Amino acid sequence: MTNEFMNAMDFRHACKVFDETKKISNEEIRFVLEAGRKSPSSFGMEAWKFLVITNEALKAKLRPACWDQVQVTSCSHLVVILAGIESVKVEYGEVEKRFARRDMPKESLDFYMKLYAEHLKETLSNDANIYAWTAKQTAIAAANMMTAAASIGLDSCPIEGYDKQQVEEILELDTKKYQLAMVLPFGYRLNEQPQQLRLSFDEVVAFIE
Repeated sequence: MTNEFMNAMDFRHACKVFDETKKISNEEIRFVLEAGRKSPSSFGMEAWKFLVITNEALKAKLRPACWDQVQVTSCSHLVVILAGIESVKVEYGEVEKRFARRDMPKESLDFYMKLYAEHLKETLSNDANIYAWTAKQTAIAAANMMTAAASIGLDSCPIEGYDKQQVEEILELDTKKYQLAMVLPFGYRLNEQPQQLRLSFDEVVAFIE
């Protein structure tokens, strides 16, 4: 199992051009999206949404807003990852609902609600701070989706090079509820994978004993 996971890590790279003749099956894309759905999130709030776009006209419309990157239109499935805004605000009720899924006593629920509100007081004070917090968490889901995709031979390319406002307008997003966090194309590589370049283990890892 260890080797299988590392093989997926070695296989994954930021695919710049996808083979437009190859399409991902419904079963495969659901497997990838499940990896995102099951990802961990702060306080278990799951403050994200995944838009799956296969409409070629819409992909073509989005491409100029994504620095004209060919991955946006050559991919099989374009996943737009959104960061939740409204759902993490205490006053909208979703926070309590998500804590209550644990079927805990009321005093425990009240404790967690108080802890949440106090710990995140500054974060929840405005939408910009909320976006910074929730968008950061979507990277966990994105990473898991990319690794899951690689484990079954699918390629991906995380994209943060875009005009956020333009993409949100094209998708007609209600930015009080959700804002753009990442554009993540999936498909099959057209070209051979370039050499994977990483810092050495000792450069990035320090053991403190």
